[in-house]
Amino acid sequence: MCLIILGGMVTLPSMRMTTFIDIDLPYISITVPYLGAAPEEVEEGVCIRIEEKLEGIEGIKHTYSNASEGMCSVSVELFEDADKSKALDEVKNRIDSIDTFPEETEKPITSAVVEVRNVLDLTITGPEDERTLKELAEQVRDDLTQLPGISQVEVKNMRPYEISIEVSEVSLRRHGLTFDEVARAVRTGSLDLPGGAIKTEAGEILLRTKGQAYKGDEYENLVIRTRSDGTRLYLRDVATVVDGFADTDQLLRFNGKSAALIKVKRIGDEDVNHISGTVTNFLTELQPRLPQGVEVTIWNDESTMLKDRVDILLKSGRQGFLMVLILLAMFLRPKLSFWVSVGVPVAFLGGIFLVNALGHTINVITLFGFIMVLGILVDDAIVVGESVHSTHQEGFDQLPGAIEGTQRVTTPVVFGVMTTIAAFTPLLLGVGFMGQVMAVIATTVMCCLVFSLIESQMILPSHLGHTSAKTDAGEVGLMLIPIVAVLLLGFAWNMSSFIGLTIATGSIIYASHLAGFFTTFAKRIMSIQVIFADGLESLINKQFRRL
Repeated sequence: MCLIILGGMVTLPSMRMTTFIDIDLPYISITVPYLGAAPEEVEEGVCIRIEEKLEGIEGIKHTYSNASEGMCSVSVELFEDADKSKALDEVKNRIDSIDTFPEETEKPITSAVVEVRNVLDLTITGPEDERTLKELAEQVRDDLTQLPGISQVEVKNMRPYEISIEVSEVSLRRHGLTFDEVARAVRTGSLDLPGGAIKTEAGEILLRTKGQAYKGDEYENLVIRTRSDGTRLYLRDVATVVDGFADTDQLLRFNGKSAALIKVKRIGDEDVNHISGTVTNFLTELQPRLPQGVEVTIWNDESTMLKDRVDILLKSGRQGFLMVLILLAMFLRPKLSFWVSVGVPVAFLGGIFLVNALGHTINVITLFGFIMVLGILVDDAIVVGESVHSTHQEGFDQLPGAIEGTQRVTTPVVFGVMTTIAAFTPLLLGVGFMGQVMAVIATTVMCCLVFSLIESQMILPSHLGHTSAKTDAGEVGLMLIPIVAVLLLGFAWNMSSFIGLTIATGSIIYASHLAGFFTTFAKRIMSIQVIFADGLESLINKQFRRL
């Protein structure tokens, strides 16, 4: 038992916590930008040609395409047993070989769909100027990606940067230009080009012309034409350059103020609680360095949902623990109720160790599995405990009675657990999204059931065969240990308070024992227990036997 508890306690702090299980999505995404084209043009010029090219590729189950203004998006669904890497390479080769796309289309982007889960959102409020707000959000994003354990950070709901060049027909006529000349000058003037190399005695010198424009004033200084007298005509002379944002409907307000949204996500082995804690500590250090009036607020923290699920599990565990203790103490013996109830945390800790060894994490799905199996864990221990109790009543000594009582019910207990495991086994064979979810639930339940069986057949008989309470006070005190611990866990707000409450409660119980009050209380409890036990035995032997 000590090894199981030790393994679970060591595993629990280091076990990764995620909001959801890592799903292997059998999809490949293809996007082809076709700027300025209507949905009908995108469908006819891009989507249909992609669909035709993908026909006959091994492993493809379905192909879904979506034509929107300026963009073609194609999603390829694969069979569950298909080789995703091989299918991705084949799809990419087929798409790259298409040479009939319209000239205005950009290079296709083909990639495997990887699940990226959102962890929390940050909202930045304060600056009313859109550019200042976005630059501040980008700076916070860059700082977050430098933190350990965080790799996926995006700025959302902010309009993309856009530099527009507005050329009037009057300006073109005044300078004797055409629109194509202006467009060609911008295209060829805003460009970085390699210029070769010069070999010298000191080494080789690489040449490169740097003319790429990135800001509005840099575009304004592009040369459109050089006249014969040496004068130059610049872009600012014939056009208006607007360095601003794309004309979209994107808008975000938080608490009535203009805001920028930063999404922090997780991928792979990244831990939800670690990311949430790291971001919280980062904001604590960042806030004093922000300009006056700027606020960064954590919003939609997914780690709180995971903590709520853990709280539900602990609450359900405490309730089930207390019910088992009280019922067994009433109808069997307080000592027996203590050792049977100990099987619940032992099975959970063993299950946590095995679940982690199989590569799973603590998430809402595994927690659902733990909650589901909670009511099943004590069934075999109750059967074994009742059988041992019966053998002791028949006159067997303590250790022989524990062995005899366990052997009497070994076959039905083992087969009872095995049939439950067999009922969950088909869930391991599911395919697709729900198949992966159900497999995690089944794995969690099976891991707990295995250790529940080990505890009921090996650990519990040992305890019942070697542990004895010679007085009523000792037996009732043994029963009160887990009851008090469970109740104090519900009232304590942290570990320090739990330790303090435990010491105070223990001192009160010990003082009452020295004063003799606890002995009187224990005798009353045992007399009540005898009444319940005799009543149950009479009910079974006289009423149910007649049926």
